[in-house]
Amino acid sequence: MVPPSSKSQVQADPADGAARSGRSDATSARLGGALDPAGPVPLYHQIFLILRNRIYGGNLAPGERVPSEQDLTTEFGVSRITAKRALNELADAGLVIRERGRGTRVVNRPPAPAVTSSIEGWLENVSLMGQSTTAQVLTFAYLEASEDIALALEIEAGDAVQHAVRVRSLDGEPMSYLVTYVPADIGRQYESEELNSQPLLHLLERAGVDVASARQTISATLADAEVASALSIPVGSPLIEVRRVVRDRAERPVEYIRVLYRPDLYRFEMSMRRVTAESGPRWTTTSSSPVPAGGG
Repeated sequence: MVPPSSKSQVQADPADGAARSGRSDATSARLGGALDPAGPVPLYHQIFLILRNRIYGGNLAPGERVPSEQDLTTEFGVSRITAKRALNELADAGLVIRERGRGTRVVNRPPAPAVTSSIEGWLENVSLMGQSTTAQVLTFAYLEASEDIALALEIEAGDAVQHAVRVRSLDGEPMSYLVTYVPADIGRQYESEELNSQPLLHLLERAGVDVASARQTISATLADAEVASALSIPVGSPLIEVRRVVRDRAERPVEYIRVLYRPDLYRFEMSMRRVTAESGPRWTTTSSSPVPAGGG
């Protein structure tokens, strides 16, 4: 469903699409970004993301002047109001300084773009997470497992599970929204306050769980009103979604977690190597040294 903010934004700029439709494909490619007026993300936020990528990618250097409202109006075919809101969002993010008579310039030291974590190394480096981030528990309760939660944890629907919702922050900036489910007999081994200061995996291990393996999926989603409020982002903002089931040595599921990451503050990386196999050349993943900062 299209969030109200993005729907109203598209309707507020009826001339945007007409101006954009007259631009050649070659021009769009040169600009290094195109807008999706029918998408769920507001046009001003799409422009913000494009400009932010130019800053972090080095196309706009520290101290360099950012395109003006008129420049953005011409480049993207949007209204002056939309362009102004995009620049204001850049300023709110600490990426630029807006000065009357001097225009908008990139700050000398933009904030770090993201914390990086490898997909394969989060278990070994989970202790680093607590050192670089802080967590706040929003919900801590016991409830009956729904069918999908029961399926993930391989229990009966209606069985008791410990349910927690947390927000993890980096340098005071909300970075990830974590929803976890743990079998009740394990969850009763720790308290809500402990989740504010310790990674859940550490609490599971303290409870005697021998964590052995995990399987996760990574996809994309959009922030609903509740998540957007918790992460201080607009409704409809893109998020990285990770779903993970953790098992012990006996292959029992001991945790089901859903994490929503802000892509401007967190990213995954994968190291790969080209190898020769009997079936021919192929890519294989290699170990790396990640700095995880948003896991369980």
